[in-house]
Amino acid sequence: MTFYEISILIAVLGILAAVVAFFWGTSYSTKDFVIRDNRISNVWKDFWIGIILLAIALIFPAFGAGKYLLSQIVLFFIWAAVVTQWNLIFGIAGIFTLGHMAVFAIGGYITAMVALYMGWNLWAALPVGALASVVFSFLLGATIIRLRGPYIAIMTLAIAIVIQKLIVSDVACFVTKDLICYNFTGGAKGLFNYGNFGFKEWLGFKGRIYGEYYLALILLVLSTLFALFVIYSPLGSTFRSIRDNEIAAGSRGVNRIKYQLIVFTVSGIFTGLAGGVFAGLQTTMGPNILSLSLLLFLLSMIVVGGRGTNWGPLIGAAALMLADTVLRDFGELRVAGLSLIILLAMIFLPNGIVGLISNIFYWSPDKKEMEKRISIKDFIKSDRSQYLKRGKWIKKFGDENE
Repeated sequence: MTFYEISILIAVLGILAAVVAFFWGTSYSTKDFVIRDNRISNVWKDFWIGIILLAIALIFPAFGAGKYLLSQIVLFFIWAAVVTQWNLIFGIAGIFTLGHMAVFAIGGYITAMVALYMGWNLWAALPVGALASVVFSFLLGATIIRLRGPYIAIMTLAIAIVIQKLIVSDVACFVTKDLICYNFTGGAKGLFNYGNFGFKEWLGFKGRIYGEYYLALILLVLSTLFALFVIYSPLGSTFRSIRDNEIAAGSRGVNRIKYQLIVFTVSGIFTGLAGGVFAGLQTTMGPNILSLSLLLFLLSMIVVGGRGTNWGPLIGAAALMLADTVLRDFGELRVAGLSLIILLAMIFLPNGIVGLISNIFYWSPDKKEMEKRISIKDFIKSDRSQYLKRGKWIKKFGDENE
């Protein structure tokens, strides 16, 4: 990757952070202070953030980005779509699951199998893969319905590992096509020769990457819109109430089991669709998609960006993909460098990059509004003193209202 392309990526990441800071910097929350700028609703803030970022993404290929850079951005779009849906479970509902990549893999594998064994076009196979992911995600949620906390993480991780082992251990010949023997799941080699989305035929060899770019962008836009819709809907409020205080939510009639199944199911829609798009763009689907390293890499995107925030997963995905792309030239030091970045981010940014942005704008000396902030404790103290003074006045002079 050239220095010019790296500079473009850094600039785009800076713009992304600046846009989020500009629209969300007017909302602050700390332990002792609560300040809200009601001039623009949160929905409109997210709307304008989305419009600006979408405009940048639409014109980005015009800046002369090379094929390799665009292919990395395509991968970023797919991973961002996945972690945006994962954030609904892990961040919004507060369920620590490690089985989300299994949902992604089911979507990719079913899409590839339908295209390979049934002869369907990949475009027609995409909804089938997404539907299979929704069903699997529902079953995954039902499996852990009685578990809590770390036990959910252990169980979902075990399920993902079992699925990977079942795929790798498949060595029997399922079908012979063009003198090639295919295992049902592809085994350790994975599935291939199941076709593509046809961008090469429509746009030519050089234009193929642009078709892939905009397809992945559409996936990310739809995934983000769906996630924001869930967050701002009554479902999102219910998920957060269960996350923050399950006992209190239950006392108000919220059925934890019901909503746990709902959040798993709805998050599987675009996760499975992302798996199908990934399979079609990569033209191969292998068990390495369920590797622990990739799982932790995507989980780190949520944590680094800001768990439970609207734009945190997107920012975290952009930051870690940029770091991974830059460190790729350092060979064996790439993994160590990336691990160090993630470790430092988790230590010094406990609330993620979005939390850092909020803190910077909160303490900004340019915000005169912040100089007028009132501590809740001081407010209660002053309010109590008002009542004490009035009590002494009434005791001495009587109540003028009588």
